[in-house]
Amino acid sequence: MLGLALRLEEAEDGPFLRELYALTRAEEMAALPWDRAHKDAFLRMQFEAQTLHYHRAYPEAAFQIVLVNGCPAGRLYVHRGDDEIGLIDISLLPEYRRRGIGSELLRALLTEARRLGRRMTLHVERRNPALRLYERLGFRQLADEGLYLLMEWRADDVSGKLTIPTAGARSRREAPGNSGVAAVASRMLCSVGSSPNETRRKEGQA
Repeated sequence: MLGLALRLEEAEDGPFLRELYALTRAEEMAALPWDRAHKDAFLRMQFEAQTLHYHRAYPEAAFQIVLVNGCPAGRLYVHRGDDEIGLIDISLLPEYRRRGIGSELLRALLTEARRLGRRMTLHVERRNPALRLYERLGFRQLADEGLYLLMEWRADDVSGKLTIPTAGARSRREAPGNSGVAAVASRMLCSVGSSPNETRRKEGQA
């Protein structure tokens, strides 16, 4: 069973977050006839612009790193308002996708939204495969904004009961708002051989 936990971002996470951002756009970049230096410069500029926008638009949001067995596996950005929980961004390294991690994180947020009597919203690109996951979890389209769809989840729109794994002991650095996430965080270091993304990090590259 995966040891899944969240912690707040730190300044030292910059290189990991830049790599993660680049990997989420790898398919898009592969189709462009640019050299590596041009692509790297473009991605760096886009990452910095996105980061600045997120922090300016959502200064009170929880900007968190997703940990799997103590190793950085992705990011989860969530804004909690008076009447809604807004999913700003959820991204995982390729080797951690399709392993149920995103589903567990989302179900935890939906459980929180149900408990607090709030709706949950998110934006998703219309061609993003994650759209099917959101629909299975009970999100419905609220608005068509061109490239993106605005989706909404409300407890009274969903039949059945959401279930998530029982949370274990909470990590010392686990951020607030993670009560639904299984937080069996280990203190192990992501040494060579223990982290699936170690090789990709050495090679330099959602």
